[in-house]
Amino acid sequence: MESAVRVGVRLKAARDQSGLTQQQLADALGLRHRQTVASIESGERQLRATELVRAMDVLSVDLDYFTDPFLLVGEGQFSFRTSKGVEATVLDRFERRAGRWLAMYRELSREQGHPPSWLGYKLHLSPRSSFEDAEAAGEATVRAWNLGSYPAGRLRSVMEKRLRALVLYVDMPPGVSGAASQVPGLNCALINRQESEGRRNFDLAHELFHLLTWDALPPERATVVDKRRSGKQWRVERLAEKFAAALLMPAAVLKPAWEVDTSAGELHDRINEVAERFRVSSQACRWRLYNLGLLSKRDPSGIDDRRLSRNGSLRCLDQEPSLFSEPFLERLSVALDDGRLSVKRATSLLGVSVTKLAEILQDHGHQTYFEA
Repeated sequence: MESAVRVGVRLKAARDQSGLTQQQLADALGLRHRQTVASIESGERQLRATELVRAMDVLSVDLDYFTDPFLLVGEGQFSFRTSKGVEATVLDRFERRAGRWLAMYRELSREQGHPPSWLGYKLHLSPRSSFEDAEAAGEATVRAWNLGSYPAGRLRSVMEKRLRALVLYVDMPPGVSGAASQVPGLNCALINRQESEGRRNFDLAHELFHLLTWDALPPERATVVDKRRSGKQWRVERLAEKFAAALLMPAAVLKPAWEVDTSAGELHDRINEVAERFRVSSQACRWRLYNLGLLSKRDPSGIDDRRLSRNGSLRCLDQEPSLFSEPFLERLSVALDDGRLSVKRATSLLGVSVTKLAEILQDHGHQTYFEA
């Protein structure tokens, strides 16, 4: 981002945070007209040195707030999937932390010859779209992207390569399973790597839906997964769930997998085995089977949720994915090798120790030159 544009965006964000109007800020900075502040905020006019110092005092921010390219201020939106009881302050703290990761990745990408990318693939869904439309979109995405019979195995790599979206597996606060983020020039899905594999895969497909429909179906900042509500936003989440289920469990593959021998095996065991094959949770598989008419209406009421937990313990010990992602660590490794970033700066941005930084780099196949 050009310096004048960055300063303007951040000036507006700080002014909005302080509750000042453009005229009030103009008066405080000794400017004659409100239009001058408007020009600065739009990047058309630079903030002069004396004005910058005064703005820092008036808005109670430091110099880095205006100049640090590894901050995400006044731009970008996040949408979180949470369980009940997660407070907004928890999301605020994590968003600031994640914002540094995204800003760093975007800035290093530009420096290393990878210009910002905008998603070229959109889902043609609207608030009037039906749940069947969302399911059809999920199935169509499987075919268009050649995700194969079991899409969970390829979804992340296709999102990274085809969409140039950033997919990060990170340690999120308790009760937060995933998030989608749109930042100018960068789209990102953040997934809690401490969740089970089936939950991680469903969250990834769910966040993909939001990235592909953000303009037409803007998501809420936070959605409580286990809370059912009425209204437009509840419907957007249901559309996302239908899309994700259809994408991860295409009907053309799921139906024959379920109907191989309908008389063989106990119901819970069969659901767990099929879910394991598709690398989804047994609960997600259960409702996909029901919606496709493969479970009778009386079957769901007779199912014991405890026997579907962790896919019936077929996958007792999920291995956590390595932190962040290979594209993310590639940018970081090059910056460290070139001297663009110091080890101290990198650990600060990532919020890890030097030892942990070395471990993360090594997990992704990068050698370290510094003492861990």
